[in-house]
Amino acid sequence: MNRTTLHKTPDIAVWELTLECNLNCLHCGSSAGKKRPDELSTREAIKLCHDLSDIGFKGVALMGGEVFLRHDWQTISKEIKDLGMVLSVITNGFFNAQEIVPKLKRLETDCVMVGLDGSSAKSQDKIRGVKGSFEKAIAFIRATKQAEITTSFITTVHALNFNELSKIRDLAIHEEVNWQIQEATPIGRFPKKLLLSEEEYYALGLFIRSTQKNYATKNLTIIGTHNFGFHSNVIPNLSSYPKWNGCYAGKTVLGIQSNGNIKGCLALSDEFIEGNIRNKSIIDIWNDPEAFAYNRRFEIKDLGENCKGCKFGETCKGGCTTRSSSITGSPHNDPYCFYRFEKDKAL
Repeated sequence: MNRTTLHKTPDIAVWELTLECNLNCLHCGSSAGKKRPDELSTREAIKLCHDLSDIGFKGVALMGGEVFLRHDWQTISKEIKDLGMVLSVITNGFFNAQEIVPKLKRLETDCVMVGLDGSSAKSQDKIRGVKGSFEKAIAFIRATKQAEITTSFITTVHALNFNELSKIRDLAIHEEVNWQIQEATPIGRFPKKLLLSEEEYYALGLFIRSTQKNYATKNLTIIGTHNFGFHSNVIPNLSSYPKWNGCYAGKTVLGIQSNGNIKGCLALSDEFIEGNIRNKSIIDIWNDPEAFAYNRRFEIKDLGENCKGCKFGETCKGGCTTRSSSITGSPHNDPYCFYRFEKDKAL
Protein backbone atom coordinates (compact mmCIF):
# COMPACT_ATOMS: atom_id res chain seq x y z
CA MET A 1 0.00 0.00 0.00
CA ASN A 2 1.28 3.45 -0.94
CA ARG A 3 0.58 6.08 1.68
CA THR A 4 0.50 9.83 1.17
CA THR A 5 3.26 11.50 3.16
CA LEU A 6 3.56 15.03 4.39
CA HIS A 7 7.22 15.16 3.42
CA LYS A 8 7.77 13.61 0.02
CA THR A 9 11.55 13.33 0.08
CA PRO A 10 12.36 10.37 2.37
CA ASP A 11 15.74 8.97 1.39
CA ILE A 12 17.50 6.80 3.95
CA ALA A 13 16.70 5.47 7.41
CA VAL A 14 19.67 4.69 9.63
CA TRP A 15 18.68 1.93 12.04
CA GLU A 16 20.56 1.00 15.19
CA LEU A 17 19.58 -2.67 15.09
CA THR A 18 21.02 -3.34 18.55
CA LEU A 19 23.09 -1.43 21.08
CA GLU A 20 25.10 -4.55 21.86
CA CYS A 21 28.71 -4.29 20.70
CA ASN A 22 31.91 -6.31 20.89
CA LEU A 23 34.26 -3.28 20.71
CA ASN A 24 34.67 -0.18 22.86
CA CYS A 25 35.33 2.67 20.41
CA LEU A 26 36.26 5.98 22.00
CA HIS A 27 34.23 7.97 19.44
CA CYS A 28 31.01 5.94 19.85
CA GLY A 29 28.13 8.41 19.94
CA SER A 30 25.73 5.90 21.49
CA SER A 31 28.13 4.48 24.12
CA ALA A 32 27.38 1.01 22.76
CA GLY A 33 28.21 -2.14 24.68
CA LYS A 34 25.25 -3.83 26.35
CA LYS A 35 22.01 -4.34 24.45
CA ARG A 36 19.00 -2.30 25.51
CA PRO A 37 16.59 -4.30 27.70
CA ASP A 38 13.64 -3.27 25.52
CA GLU A 39 14.92 -3.75 21.97
CA LEU A 40 12.38 -4.34 19.23
CA SER A 41 11.19 -7.89 18.67
CA THR A 42 11.54 -9.53 15.25
CA ARG A 43 7.83 -8.99 14.65
CA GLU A 44 8.08 -5.29 15.51
CA ALA A 45 11.15 -4.92 13.30
CA ILE A 46 9.40 -6.54 10.33
CA LYS A 47 6.42 -4.18 10.69
CA LEU A 48 8.83 -1.25 10.85
CA CYS A 49 10.39 -2.38 7.55
CA HIS A 50 6.96 -2.32 5.90
CA ASP A 51 6.13 1.10 7.33
CA LEU A 52 9.42 2.56 6.08
CA SER A 53 8.64 1.18 2.63
CA ASP A 54 5.11 2.64 2.76
CA ILE A 55 6.52 6.08 3.60
CA GLY A 56 8.80 5.82 0.59
CA PHE A 57 12.27 5.42 2.04
CA LYS A 58 14.68 4.34 -0.67
CA GLY A 59 17.18 2.64 1.58
CA VAL A 60 17.94 1.40 5.08
CA ALA A 61 21.40 1.41 6.67
CA LEU A 62 21.73 -1.12 9.48
CA MET A 63 24.24 -0.41 12.23
CA GLY A 64 24.74 -0.86 15.95
CA GLY A 65 26.17 -1.38 18.37
CA GLU A 66 27.11 -4.21 16.08
CA VAL A 67 24.57 -5.52 13.57
CA PHE A 68 25.78 -9.12 13.53
CA LEU A 69 25.28 -9.57 17.27
CA ARG A 70 21.52 -9.47 16.76
CA HIS A 71 20.23 -12.99 16.12
CA ASP A 72 17.65 -12.00 13.48
CA TRP A 73 19.75 -9.57 11.43
CA GLN A 74 19.36 -11.76 8.33
CA THR A 75 15.57 -11.90 8.66
CA ILE A 76 15.33 -8.13 8.94
CA SER A 77 17.83 -7.60 6.11
CA LYS A 78 15.88 -9.94 3.82
CA GLU A 79 12.68 -8.03 4.53
CA ILE A 80 14.36 -4.75 3.56
CA LYS A 81 15.54 -6.26 0.27
CA ASP A 82 12.21 -7.97 -0.46
CA LEU A 83 10.47 -4.61 -0.07
CA GLY A 84 12.73 -3.13 -2.74
CA MET A 85 14.83 -0.88 -0.51
CA VAL A 86 18.60 -0.52 -0.72
CA LEU A 87 20.34 -2.45 2.07
CA SER A 88 23.53 -1.05 3.59
CA VAL A 89 25.33 -2.63 6.53
CA ILE A 90 27.75 -0.78 8.78
CA THR A 91 30.01 -3.05 10.84
CA ASN A 92 33.27 -3.09 12.77
CA GLY A 93 34.21 -6.31 10.95
CA PHE A 94 35.27 -8.05 14.17
CA PHE A 95 33.92 -11.41 13.02
CA ASN A 96 34.80 -14.52 11.09
CA ALA A 97 34.38 -13.12 7.60
CA GLN A 98 34.07 -16.60 6.08
CA GLU A 99 30.91 -17.11 8.11
CA ILE A 100 29.26 -13.69 7.69
CA VAL A 101 30.16 -12.56 4.16
CA PRO A 102 28.44 -15.46 2.29
CA LYS A 103 25.23 -14.51 4.13
CA LEU A 104 25.61 -10.90 3.02
CA LYS A 105 26.17 -12.13 -0.53
CA ARG A 106 23.01 -14.28 -0.50
CA LEU A 107 21.03 -11.28 0.75
CA GLU A 108 22.34 -9.26 -2.20
CA THR A 109 23.52 -6.59 0.21
CA ASP A 110 24.06 -3.36 -1.71
CA CYS A 111 26.89 -1.94 0.38
CA VAL A 112 29.04 -2.94 3.36
CA MET A 113 30.87 -0.24 5.32
CA VAL A 114 33.62 -1.21 7.74
CA GLY A 115 35.01 1.13 10.38
CA LEU A 116 38.73 1.80 9.92
CA ASP A 117 40.09 4.60 12.08
CA GLY A 118 43.79 3.81 12.13
CA SER A 119 46.45 2.94 9.58
CA SER A 120 47.97 0.21 11.76
CA ALA A 121 47.02 -2.28 14.45
CA LYS A 122 48.54 -0.01 17.10
CA SER A 123 46.33 2.99 16.33
CA GLN A 124 43.16 1.15 15.26
CA ASP A 125 43.18 -1.12 18.32
CA LYS A 126 43.71 1.86 20.63
CA ILE A 127 40.79 3.79 19.13
CA ARG A 128 38.51 0.75 18.88
CA GLY A 129 39.39 -0.50 22.36
CA VAL A 130 40.03 -4.17 21.49
CA LYS A 131 43.20 -5.88 20.29
CA GLY A 132 42.90 -7.45 16.85
CA SER A 133 40.32 -4.99 15.52
CA PHE A 134 42.63 -3.83 12.71
CA GLU A 135 43.40 -7.31 11.36
CA LYS A 136 39.76 -8.37 11.61
CA ALA A 137 38.56 -5.24 9.77
CA ILE A 138 41.06 -5.70 6.93
CA ALA A 139 40.17 -9.41 6.59
CA PHE A 140 36.46 -8.56 6.50
CA ILE A 141 36.99 -5.87 3.88
CA ARG A 142 38.97 -8.24 1.67
CA ALA A 143 36.29 -10.92 1.99
CA THR A 144 33.47 -8.56 0.97
CA LYS A 145 35.54 -7.33 -1.97
CA GLN A 146 36.17 -10.89 -3.06
CA ALA A 147 32.43 -11.55 -2.83
CA GLU A 148 31.92 -8.59 -5.19
CA ILE A 149 29.95 -6.57 -2.63
CA THR A 150 30.43 -2.80 -2.81
CA THR A 151 32.71 -2.03 0.12
CA SER A 152 33.78 1.11 1.95
CA PHE A 153 36.02 2.18 4.77
CA ILE A 154 34.41 4.59 7.24
CA THR A 155 36.92 6.74 9.09
CA THR A 156 35.85 8.94 12.00
CA VAL A 157 38.41 11.70 12.32
CA HIS A 158 39.55 13.30 15.58
CA ALA A 159 42.76 14.48 17.25
CA LEU A 160 44.18 10.97 17.68
CA ASN A 161 44.10 9.94 14.01
CA PHE A 162 44.16 13.26 12.14
CA ASN A 163 47.82 12.83 11.24
CA GLU A 164 47.23 9.30 9.91
CA LEU A 165 44.84 10.27 7.14
CA SER A 166 47.34 9.98 4.30
CA LYS A 167 48.28 6.46 5.45
CA ILE A 168 44.63 5.43 5.74
CA ARG A 169 44.14 6.82 2.23
CA ASP A 170 46.99 4.61 1.03
CA LEU A 171 45.22 1.62 2.57
CA ALA A 172 41.93 2.48 0.84
CA ILE A 173 43.68 2.81 -2.50
CA HIS A 174 45.64 -0.40 -1.96
CA GLU A 175 42.53 -2.36 -0.99
CA GLU A 176 40.53 -0.67 -3.80
CA VAL A 177 37.57 0.23 -1.60
CA ASN A 178 35.48 3.38 -1.31
CA TRP A 179 36.24 5.74 1.54
CA GLN A 180 33.78 7.72 3.64
CA ILE A 181 35.27 10.30 5.97
CA GLN A 182 33.38 11.77 8.89
CA GLU A 183 34.24 13.91 11.88
CA ALA A 184 33.78 12.89 15.52
CA THR A 185 31.36 14.99 17.56
CA PRO A 186 31.23 15.17 21.37
CA ILE A 187 28.34 12.81 22.05
CA GLY A 188 28.32 9.43 23.80
CA ARG A 189 31.82 8.32 24.80
CA PHE A 190 33.72 10.83 22.70
CA PRO A 191 35.48 13.48 24.82
CA LYS A 192 35.29 17.10 23.70
CA LYS A 193 39.04 17.52 24.23
CA LEU A 194 39.71 15.29 21.20
CA LEU A 195 37.66 17.39 18.78
CA LEU A 196 39.47 18.73 15.74
CA SER A 197 40.37 22.39 15.99
CA GLU A 198 38.79 24.74 13.46
CA GLU A 199 42.11 24.84 11.58
CA GLU A 200 42.32 21.04 11.52
CA TYR A 201 38.72 20.81 10.36
CA TYR A 202 39.41 23.14 7.45
CA ALA A 203 42.59 21.22 6.65
CA LEU A 204 40.49 18.03 6.62
CA GLY A 205 38.22 19.62 4.02
CA LEU A 206 41.25 20.47 1.88
CA PHE A 207 42.55 16.92 2.31
CA ILE A 208 39.25 15.35 1.22
CA ARG A 209 39.06 17.61 -1.82
CA SER A 210 42.65 16.87 -2.81
CA THR A 211 42.04 13.14 -2.37
CA GLN A 212 38.89 13.29 -4.50
CA LYS A 213 40.68 15.22 -7.22
CA ASN A 214 43.77 13.03 -7.36
CA TYR A 215 42.53 9.56 -6.47
CA ALA A 216 38.78 9.19 -7.00
CA THR A 217 37.71 7.20 -10.04
CA LYS A 218 34.48 5.78 -11.41
CA ASN A 219 35.05 2.71 -9.26
CA LEU A 220 36.61 4.41 -6.24
CA THR A 221 34.39 6.92 -4.44
CA ILE A 222 35.77 9.23 -1.77
CA ILE A 223 33.32 11.43 0.12
CA GLY A 224 32.94 13.50 3.24
CA THR A 225 29.68 12.95 5.03
CA HIS A 226 26.85 15.40 4.45
CA ASN A 227 27.82 17.76 7.31
CA PHE A 228 31.12 18.94 5.81
CA GLY A 229 31.42 22.54 4.80
CA PHE A 230 29.78 24.88 4.20
CA HIS A 231 29.82 27.43 1.34
CA SER A 232 33.57 27.60 0.86
CA ASN A 233 35.07 29.81 -1.83
CA VAL A 234 37.88 27.27 -2.19
CA ILE A 235 36.52 23.81 -1.41
CA PRO A 236 33.63 22.48 -3.55
CA ASN A 237 30.87 20.25 -2.17
CA LEU A 238 32.49 17.15 -0.65
CA SER A 239 29.52 14.89 -0.01
CA SER A 240 27.32 12.68 -2.16
CA TYR A 241 24.50 15.24 -1.90
CA PRO A 242 24.38 17.71 -4.82
CA LYS A 243 24.53 20.73 -2.50
CA TRP A 244 24.10 21.70 1.12
CA ASN A 245 20.61 22.98 1.83
CA GLY A 246 20.50 22.67 5.60
CA CYS A 247 20.48 19.67 7.92
CA TYR A 248 18.64 16.66 6.47
CA ALA A 249 17.46 15.23 9.80
CA GLY A 250 13.73 14.61 9.70
CA LYS A 251 13.49 15.80 6.09
CA THR A 252 15.23 13.12 4.02
CA VAL A 253 16.99 11.18 6.80
CA LEU A 254 15.57 9.26 9.75
CA GLY A 255 17.26 7.69 12.78
CA ILE A 256 15.87 4.63 14.59
CA GLN A 257 17.14 3.37 17.93
CA SER A 258 17.00 -0.33 18.77
CA ASN A 259 14.07 0.15 21.18
CA GLY A 260 11.97 1.99 18.58
CA ASN A 261 12.79 5.55 19.54
CA ILE A 262 12.75 7.86 16.51
CA LYS A 263 15.04 10.81 15.79
CA GLY A 264 15.65 12.90 12.72
CA CYS A 265 19.25 11.65 12.72
CA LEU A 266 20.63 8.78 14.76
CA ALA A 267 23.65 10.89 15.77
CA LEU A 268 21.46 13.40 17.61
CA SER A 269 21.22 13.24 21.40
CA ASP A 270 18.15 11.75 23.06
CA GLU A 271 16.60 15.18 23.63
CA PHE A 272 15.69 15.01 19.92
CA ILE A 273 13.57 11.83 20.26
CA GLU A 274 10.23 12.43 18.49
CA GLY A 275 8.42 9.38 19.82
CA ASN A 276 8.47 5.59 19.92
CA ILE A 277 6.93 3.26 17.35
CA ARG A 278 5.30 1.22 20.12
CA ASN A 279 3.16 4.22 20.98
CA LYS A 280 2.77 5.76 17.53
CA SER A 281 3.58 4.26 14.14
CA ILE A 282 6.58 5.57 12.24
CA ILE A 283 4.14 6.64 9.49
CA ASP A 284 2.26 8.84 11.95
CA ILE A 285 5.47 10.20 13.49
CA TRP A 286 6.86 11.06 10.04
CA ASN A 287 3.62 12.76 8.99
CA ASP A 288 3.09 14.63 12.26
CA PRO A 289 3.20 18.37 11.36
CA GLU A 290 4.80 19.08 14.74
CA ALA A 291 7.59 16.52 14.37
CA PHE A 292 11.21 17.43 13.56
CA ALA A 293 10.21 21.08 13.98
CA TYR A 294 13.83 22.25 14.41
CA ASN A 295 14.38 21.51 10.70
CA ARG A 296 10.98 21.29 9.03
CA ARG A 297 9.78 24.59 10.50
CA PHE A 298 13.06 26.49 10.44
CA GLU A 299 12.88 30.28 10.34
CA ILE A 300 15.75 32.70 9.88
CA LYS A 301 15.27 33.96 13.44
CA ASP A 302 16.28 30.49 14.69
CA LEU A 303 19.92 31.05 13.72
CA GLY A 304 22.37 31.14 16.64
CA GLU A 305 25.12 33.66 17.30
CA ASN A 306 27.60 31.88 15.01
CA CYS A 307 25.24 32.17 12.05
CA LYS A 308 23.14 35.33 12.52
CA GLY A 309 23.52 37.78 9.66
CA CYS A 310 25.23 35.26 7.36
CA LYS A 311 24.27 35.67 3.72
CA PHE A 312 23.85 31.88 3.49
CA GLY A 313 21.71 31.64 6.62
CA GLU A 314 18.39 31.05 4.88
CA THR A 315 19.65 28.09 2.83
CA CYS A 316 22.39 26.72 5.11
CA LYS A 317 20.09 26.92 8.16
CA GLY A 318 23.00 26.99 10.57
CA GLY A 319 24.80 23.81 9.52
CA CYS A 320 24.82 20.35 11.10
CA THR A 321 22.29 19.93 13.92
CA THR A 322 24.30 17.24 15.72
CA ARG A 323 27.54 19.20 15.74
CA SER A 324 25.78 22.46 16.55
CA SER A 325 23.74 21.09 19.45
CA SER A 326 26.55 18.98 20.93
CA ILE A 327 29.10 21.81 20.89
CA THR A 328 27.00 24.94 21.43
CA GLY A 329 23.87 23.54 23.08
CA SER A 330 21.44 24.56 20.34
CA PRO A 331 20.73 23.83 16.65
CA HIS A 332 21.37 26.25 13.75
CA ASN A 333 24.59 27.48 15.33
CA ASP A 334 27.31 25.22 13.88
CA PRO A 335 30.74 26.58 14.85
CA TYR A 336 32.53 24.58 12.13
CA CYS A 337 31.96 26.43 8.86
CA PHE A 338 34.31 26.78 5.89
CA TYR A 339 32.77 30.09 4.84
CA ARG A 340 33.14 31.70 8.25
CA PHE A 341 36.69 30.35 8.63
CA GLU A 342 37.71 31.80 5.25
CA LYS A 343 36.02 35.09 6.07
CA ASP A 344 37.69 35.39 9.49
CA LYS A 345 41.11 34.40 8.13
CA ALA A 346 40.67 36.51 4.96
CA LEU A 347 41.37 33.50 2.73
